[in-house]
Amino acid sequence: MRNAILLSLIALFVSINIAAQTPQELADAWDATHITDKEPSDVRHSDLKLYLEKLRSQGVKMAEVGRSNGGREIYQMEFGSGPLKVFLWSQMHGDEPTATSALVDIFSYLATHGDKPWVKEFAEKLTIRAVPMLNPDGAELYTRRNLQGIDINRDALNLATPEARLLKQLQNQWQPNIGFNLHNQQELTAVGQTGKQASISFLVVYGDEAKTETDGMRRNKRVASAMIKAIEPFIQGHIARYGDEWTPTAFGDNFSAWGSPVILIETGALIGQKELYLAKINFIAIMTAFSSLATGSQATGSSAPYENLPHNGSGTLVNYMFRNAQLPPIGRPRAATVDVAAVAARRRASFTSSIRISRVGKIYGIRGLEEFDASGFYVVQKFGNLAPGKLAELAFYRIDRSIDWKSDDLLERFEPDAIFSGGIWIKGEGLLPKIKY
Repeated sequence: MRNAILLSLIALFVSINIAAQTPQELADAWDATHITDKEPSDVRHSDLKLYLEKLRSQGVKMAEVGRSNGGREIYQMEFGSGPLKVFLWSQMHGDEPTATSALVDIFSYLATHGDKPWVKEFAEKLTIRAVPMLNPDGAELYTRRNLQGIDINRDALNLATPEARLLKQLQNQWQPNIGFNLHNQQELTAVGQTGKQASISFLVVYGDEAKTETDGMRRNKRVASAMIKAIEPFIQGHIARYGDEWTPTAFGDNFSAWGSPVILIETGALIGQKELYLAKINFIAIMTAFSSLATGSQATGSSAPYENLPHNGSGTLVNYMFRNAQLPPIGRPRAATVDVAAVAARRRASFTSSIRISRVGKIYGIRGLEEFDASGFYVVQKFGNLAPGKLAELAFYRIDRSIDWKSDDLLERFEPDAIFSGGIWIKGEGLLPKIKY
């Protein structure tokens, strides 16, 4: 009897230790151990190779598995020797980099914490392979397509690109049980109609247009639900479901059709946070997915968190909104009141942001990630053309000032009270109050 009780206590102790990695503990682990030190959008192929050299020194199993159209090396990392085969790939679009950094930190952690019971269980139950930066040429140029001008994610059937042929080969030869397709979406993607950014969106990708439910699909919904529950405290209200249109030429859809059901993870942005923060969120989500698969907890989990996610929304967010500004009374009997919306182009973190006016007029149903109350101010575009498509280089004047609006050198003769340029206030910061919702 004593031996039975003792064995039960030992088993309980072991199970508690195996499942001890809470989302907060995973977040703390990333904070303490991550080796990525650049914002993901600034990581080029040469930077990835430096990361991978560090991983090699930590004992990560790694091999060059192919070359890009431009001759750049494509690598695959591996961890564990378990029967369940898990395959992940990132950055098949060169300007979608967040998960590449997350994969580097995941493999670094697993390689250097093999003494932890839950990491041991990962190694015993799972074999994990990952291809970081499938499109190194696109990453170098920070563009979606490869050097042939082809979207690799629409080349699953034609296989016209070496990158697509490699990805198909890796799937075909290994036949993984589950796949994770890791992307970035636009930073202005919204959670439904909430006015909040979709910082992470998930999709369980079906393998046919009819959306046939299989055991793999049902499992993936439970795994996605575990990830959602894990990251919700860190990005509350900023999780959505990606659109599930059938795309017959896409790799996610075809992986699922080929017997490797896929979970798509799309990383957006989060106002006030740097890119690496969302790499950390990917780290938490993916490690949680591994745990649910290794421990088998997904089998008894609920799919409700995934099923109940609001869908992605679009067209409801802009980066900047200036409300209730006055247009100078030139050629009109009195000033007109307008809102001015502006959006930022996708760019590397270290590059100066290109911000352009998207709308001018009374704007309804659209919210700015940052909004300013411009009532009491005239607004002019610094180069004389306040119109959609033009740079959001904006000068603001108090309406009680006497200004000769027909002056050829307006900004030199009449110094603005506030200037918004390149996404920041270079003069008069705080003069136009922020609007909070």
